Amino acid sequence: MSHESMQTLLNANEEWAQNVIKGTPDFFTQSATGQSPKILWIGCSDSRVPESVITASKPGDIFVHRNIANQFHLNDDSALSVLTYAVKVVGIEHVVLVGHTNCGGAAACLKAAEDAAADTGAPQPDTPLTRWLSPLIALVQSLDLSACSASEALDKVVQTNIITQVDNICNSEPITTAWADPNAKKVTVHGWVYDLARGRIDELVFREAQA
Repeated sequence: MSHESMQTLLNANEEWAQNVIKGTPDFFTQSATGQSPKILWIGCSDSRVPESVITASKPGDIFVHRNIANQFHLNDDSALSVLTYAVKVVGIEHVVLVGHTNCGGAAACLKAAEDAAADTGAPQPDTPLTRWLSPLIALVQSLDLSACSASEALDKVVQTNIITQVDNICNSEPITTAWADPNAKKVTVHGWVYDLARGRIDELVFREAQA
């Protein structure tokens, strides 16, 4: 991005802030005093899925964690720290794990699984990205995609990934502890998929504490 492009962002921020103040003069002074969002959004880093934009939300509405292919690894201190803080300090009521159609991370894992099955002889390079995606590659390898077209296979990987990450969230310490405590605020975990071609979100699954 050129310096001119960066200046465009800064100018846009100035215009946005002025417009917010015109509509709600005390918005930023109130925002500076604290936050109390009810939703934690765990999503993909993809630039086409900006959570506040696609849900018409304001600053302070959504607590956010994003990464490549919307993963929630149970050994990932970054994701676990966000979830812990969101549940135990912020007091969120809903966790939404959000994937999307045409996910580049899911497509890369599908390709890696196909290459491994074809025994191309070219091992995956050991990089931060391949290490990060290795659980998703293994998930793809566990699926029967033989009857699927390329687009159907990718959709199935995207949806199965969402459900798997929801399961991981539900098995994490912050959620199991909250669900086991009758005095704790109840937290519901949702799995959503955002359709890039439609601009719409669909719910695939939701989980809550069992009575």
